[in-house]
Amino acid sequence: MKQALCLLSGGQDSTTALYWAKKQFESIEAISFDYKQRHRIEIKSAIKIAKLAGVGKHHIIKTDILKQIGNSALLSDKTSVSILGHHPLNKNLPVSFVPGRNLFFLTVAMMKAYSLDITNLVIGVSETDYSGYPDCRSETIQSLQNSFFLGTEIKFKIFTPLMHLSKKEAVELAVSLPGCMEALKYSHTCYEGKIPPCGKCPACILREKGFNEAGVNDPII
Repeated sequence: MKQALCLLSGGQDSTTALYWAKKQFESIEAISFDYKQRHRIEIKSAIKIAKLAGVGKHHIIKTDILKQIGNSALLSDKTSVSILGHHPLNKNLPVSFVPGRNLFFLTVAMMKAYSLDITNLVIGVSETDYSGYPDCRSETIQSLQNSFFLGTEIKFKIFTPLMHLSKKEAVELAVSLPGCMEALKYSHTCYEGKIPPCGKCPACILREKGFNEAGVNDPII
C-alpha cells in the first residue's frame, strides 16, 4: 500500500493509529480539525506529533459548523464533561458526544483524499473501551465506507487499527511501534484541555485505565 491520509486529533488513539500507518504505507499525510472544541489545545499536540512522525504534509481544517450547531459539552465551557447526560432522543449518550462528528470528519477527509489521489483513510476509533459514541463502532465505519463508494464510485478504504482493541491492548500496540511512545508524550486526551490532564474526565479515566492495565508508565505524566 502506497499512500494514506490519517485523521490526527492529537490524542492517544489517533497518534497510535498514525504510527501504525507509518508501518503499513509508503507515505502518509495527516489531517486535523480545529472545530472550536473545548480541548482545542489538542491541535498543538497534533502539529507536534505530525512533525515527529515525519508525515508528508499536515492539513489543518478550520470549521465552526459543529460549534454553531452546539449540543455537546465538548463545544461549551458551561457543561461538565464528566456527567453521563440523558439526551431525550437517546438516554445512553454522554454529554460529550458530538453528533455526527466522526461522520463529518471522515467525509471531509475523504474529500481531501480525493484531491490528493489517495484512497486510504486511517482513523483511531475503537468500539471496545470507548466513551459510548455510536459513530466509533465498526458497523458505522463500514456503512460510511460503503456510502463513499456509492457517492463517488471510488473504492475508498477506511482503516481502523484500534477498532477491536481494549485500551490496554492499544497501549501495548503503541509500545511495539517505533517512535510512538515518544510521540505520546506530546499527545493530549483531557476533555477539559488541561495540562497536566485533569485525571477526572471520561477521556482521562480511560487513558489511565489502559496504561495501568498494560503496566506501562504514561509518558504524558
